[in-house]
Amino acid sequence: MPLPPRLLAAVLLSCATLGARAGEAIVAVAANFAGPMARLAEDFKAATGHTLKLSAGSTGKFHAQIAGGGAPFEVLLSADDETPRRLVAEGHGVAGSTFTYAVGQLVLWSAQPGLVDDQGAVLASGRFRHLAIANPKVAPYGAAAMEVLKARGLAAPLTPKLVTAESIGQAFQFVATGNAELGFVALSQVALPGRPVDGSMWRVPPTLHTEIRQDAVLLKAGERNPAARALLDFLKTAPAKALISAYGYR
Repeated sequence: MPLPPRLLAAVLLSCATLGARAGEAIVAVAANFAGPMARLAEDFKAATGHTLKLSAGSTGKFHAQIAGGGAPFEVLLSADDETPRRLVAEGHGVAGSTFTYAVGQLVLWSAQPGLVDDQGAVLASGRFRHLAIANPKVAPYGAAAMEVLKARGLAAPLTPKLVTAESIGQAFQFVATGNAELGFVALSQVALPGRPVDGSMWRVPPTLHTEIRQDAVLLKAGERNPAARALLDFLKTAPAKALISAYGYR
């Protein structure tokens, strides 16, 4: 049924207003959060009209790019809580804008069913040739993985088998493609909402490593961008938190 002329005019005016106000924000996203963020970007656009331009990578490299002045990012969704605080202290982040949007879960994962047991005993078994981890110098999940190996007394024995990736995303690819039989990755990379986990995995107890608190920060480049500020507000809403939780974050 065609809309009455006055109602149609109101709808068109509303759409025109939304379009006029819609903007874009450039967002640097920790590699472990790339999948959830792609879903959130769709919901964010539907809710606000704003679009997001996303770049995924390691938190350490993002910090170097932002601090070096060569990055156009307006928001950083970090894999830790240290980098956002550091960016604010260095004058690259907006004071008072940081908050924890997720607490990460580290898992030991293999694409092979039955290889990884639910206690992580496979690490000491010698039943693999390569173990993938993200570079602990630039990736918080990699640093957490090294803490786990040290806690188990396996850091030195397993050093010859370590395959170091630039980011947690690359560590996942090493395992998914069979270049490493197993590796430490984020739960969000293997436990997709509504789908069973492929392969086998061990959920690493949080007591074995420093808590992976992932903070967001509004960067100076986005201080006057309504779309950037709207994204930070959106991540605090109940629907956004529910989706983040569905990917295995706390």
